[in-house]
Amino acid sequence: MSEIVCNIKSGHIDTFQTVYRQYHPKLYFYVLKHTKSPYLAEETVQLTFIKLWEKRATLSEDVDISLQIFRIAKSLMFDLLRKETSTRESMAVLARDNKTVQTDPEVYKKTELQDVYETIEQMSPVRQEVFKLSRIHGLPYKAIAEQLSISPKTVENHIGRALRELKDAH
Repeated sequence: MSEIVCNIKSGHIDTFQTVYRQYHPKLYFYVLKHTKSPYLAEETVQLTFIKLWEKRATLSEDVDISLQIFRIAKSLMFDLLRKETSTRESMAVLARDNKTVQTDPEVYKKTELQDVYETIEQMSPVRQEVFKLSRIHGLPYKAIAEQLSISPKTVENHIGRALRELKDAH
């Protein structure tokens, strides 16, 4: 067995591929049995062989290759399970927080509407007036232009810039 480890340590890709083909199915079913997840099993197997190749210089010639492979896999499997548990817990917290936000849409609408009004109040006085006459009072551009003694094109420019300011603010 130490010949296999020596060859892998020396970078013989053929020996590594042989070991991969020999242990891939065994390792997959070992991890699948413990995790009940085909995704985690495949992920663990792939990471195990990647780590085996990357750390080949540190392999022990006194320990059987199968024992070293399964030791790496076990460590990786626990890491992946820990990450999955942490992710699941984070997702549960996000879902709970999301339900809290979604249960009161009126609060969200009021806050958003307040933000829009604050943005409008920060616009220049002319732009603010043009925007309110157009969007709140529903006046056409021509009527606004006549009322404020400006050209319809200027009204159009103010509306465009006001909409851009609102879009950028939200």
